[in-house]
Amino acid sequence: MRRSFIVTYDIRDDKRLRKVFKTCKGYGIHLQYSVFECDLTTMERAEFEAKLKEVMHQNEDQVLFIDLGPVAQRCERTITALGQAYSRIDDPCFVV
Repeated sequence: MRRSFIVTYDIRDDKRLRKVFKTCKGYGIHLQYSVFECDLTTMERAEFEAKLKEVMHQNEDQVLFIDLGPVAQRCERTITALGQAYSRIDDPCFVV
């Protein structure tokens, strides 16, 4: 069963930040700078977490997985924004 997660990160080194970004890009939809929406099976989540652990420093960096529940029970996603309007990021994103 697939579950939806918001995955967000705080990485203290630019080189590791780029690696974490690329890893997340392979598993979800990029919503905002360090925020992704990922629909994952249990196996995909375990694989994703293992890849993240390889590139991050667990004593300095942080990645949060916020469980939104089963994909099958999810209603239509609605994203509202305060300030600048939200727009989906479909174009390539380059982290410098």
